[in-house]
Amino acid sequence: MTLASAFSLIGLDPALAGSAVLAGFAYGITPGPGVLAVFGIGADRGRPAGARFLTGHIAGDFVWYALALASIVGASTIGDNVFRVLGLASGAYLIWLGFSAIRQAGRAAGEAQGGLAAGRPLMHGLVFGLTNPKSYPVAAAMFTALLAGNVAALGWKALPGLIVMAIVGSVLAYGVLVFVVGLPSCRRFYRRHEAWIVRLCGAMFVAFGSKSILDSLRR
Repeated sequence: MTLASAFSLIGLDPALAGSAVLAGFAYGITPGPGVLAVFGIGADRGRPAGARFLTGHIAGDFVWYALALASIVGASTIGDNVFRVLGLASGAYLIWLGFSAIRQAGRAAGEAQGGLAAGRPLMHGLVFGLTNPKSYPVAAAMFTALLAGNVAALGWKALPGLIVMAIVGSVLAYGVLVFVVGLPSCRRFYRRHEAWIVRLCGAMFVAFGSKSILDSLRR
């Protein structure tokens, strides 16, 4: 079985599947509350605790991905203009979020370190993933930014496959994070440069937001 035929079984073409994996990976790997939390936990309790936190967190990812992708597919089936407006709004939100992170990097890093030594990292990750108020808008904006170029291929039939591919992307991202958080040199580097890492996160959000706006204006 070829890769293309495997994707067709879940109702996706390779480009759309790749975009969904990239969106899930970007959502999982981009520094934010969850990533800052896993580095804080990993720095205090090591790689296994960080892995348990992310295992719980991925349940929240599944819920937010399903809601975000359902809203995007719904918008794309209603009409192209709706998706264009959604892309512009999502892009603007990501840009605002990025500049906010850049401006508040020092304070955000300091706040992220407080109270992260959870006694039950698996449960902590589950609750964190399900209750993070930024999860839905960030997921919706991220997926809109990366799927806007494939709007013609979106449909309800593709929704389950999109969710699966996004989760695959997140698992890959979390594998990278678990590996990195266990490296003593990386943990020291992160502690020393947290503020700049948060600023880099902000710059990445600005880039994704700009892409979403450009893709929407080109339609």
